[in-house]
Amino acid sequence: MSEKFERHRQPWRPDEVQKLHTLAKKGMALKAIAKALTRSEESVKDRAKLDGLSIAKLR
Repeated sequence: MSEKFERHRQPWRPDEVQKLHTLAKKGMALKAIAKALTRSEESVKDRAKLDGLSIAKLR
């Protein structure tokens, strides 16, 4: 895992949470959402779980 994430351990901003909800509802894949938010897949997965969202694994 050599990818670097600028947002490492940064708290989620309200606009990022909103974007996560929007992209998840559109059915975007986890990898695509992570890239769009410049966050790790693990971080996106954890936040989605916290908010009760389901995300497509791969596409």
